[in-house]
Amino acid sequence: MSIELVQVSKRFGKVLAVDKVSVEIEKGEFFTFLGPSGCGKTTTLRIIAGLEIPDEGRVIMDGADITYLPPHKRDTAMVFQNYALWPHMTVFENVAYGLKVRKYPKEEIRRKVKEVLELVRLEGLEDRYPTQLSGGQQQRVALARALVVEPKALLLDEPLSNLDAKLRIEMREELKRIQKSLNITAVYVTHDQEEAMVLSDRIAVMNRGRVVQIGSPEELYGRPKTLFVATFIGKYNILEGVVREVEGDTVSIESSGVRIRGVLPSSDVKPSVGEVVYAVFRPHGAYLKPSSDRDNEFFGKISLVSYLGEHLEVRVETKLGKMLIYLPPDFRLPLGESIKFYVPQHNVLVYPKKGEEVYSV
Repeated sequence: MSIELVQVSKRFGKVLAVDKVSVEIEKGEFFTFLGPSGCGKTTTLRIIAGLEIPDEGRVIMDGADITYLPPHKRDTAMVFQNYALWPHMTVFENVAYGLKVRKYPKEEIRRKVKEVLELVRLEGLEDRYPTQLSGGQQQRVALARALVVEPKALLLDEPLSNLDAKLRIEMREELKRIQKSLNITAVYVTHDQEEAMVLSDRIAVMNRGRVVQIGSPEELYGRPKTLFVATFIGKYNILEGVVREVEGDTVSIESSGVRIRGVLPSSDVKPSVGEVVYAVFRPHGAYLKPSSDRDNEFFGKISLVSYLGEHLEVRVETKLGKMLIYLPPDFRLPLGESIKFYVPQHNVLVYPKKGEEVYSV
């Protein structure tokens, strides 16, 4: 099922929860709405499900306008954050409920429930009640209940947020496996950047009710078009400086006497000489080997080292403020030791300060 939102808006009183959102979701795609709490992502999902009616705009599914179609006629199924299982029903009864409502024959219900429980790897647990299951197993039951009615689109509202870290990783792998094996369209909502990056074919980053960028995980991480996207997805360093030169998509800035060269994230951004801008780079973009010139060289003292397995997370106190860089796990320098590193200009993205928003918790 393909899904299209056309200039969709939704208000709750004076609050504009969704503001002219337009997206096109392809058939068989795993598409995620990602953003901080209150950005409008869950309301957008509920509009797709038919649980909310937009004040403006249209919802199109497979070319048909279903804006005012009730949820049970949309050929979609939803998995909620709190599982929403019936505690007085067994696993079998919970999963079979949607089929019984649709008046399927008993033998067909039994066959379909058996197949979907095997798909989510819950075979043998048919007679247990939700209170007898782990959190991960309960989430699988909720997923099975949604899938058993064979919807054309699966809608998921932060379904893994109640699980512990290890279970979340296991369940997101299962979700991806099941979605790809069924080739079903999945629309997912989360505030977890890593979860979105691992699961999604494409991601729509939302802020204040609007979609600020849509792209693949690689595009959003490597070439965020706005400062908000750059600072919301992954860890980062942000430096403020003044533009000294602009040449094509390359910008030279000065910050507290340090020369920094970076690149523009898109052709839409064009700062002027003398303008105050932000230079942003990610911790893995820094290197210890000397650069070919003196641009993008930073000096400081190590204030904190955290071992994270594949790399060390090193906090460095510099004249420009605290910076975070990643170094190999075998790197050894004591706290308080001086360090010099550089960041290649293609790893530095430059954004105008005016009109841009830095994400902060």
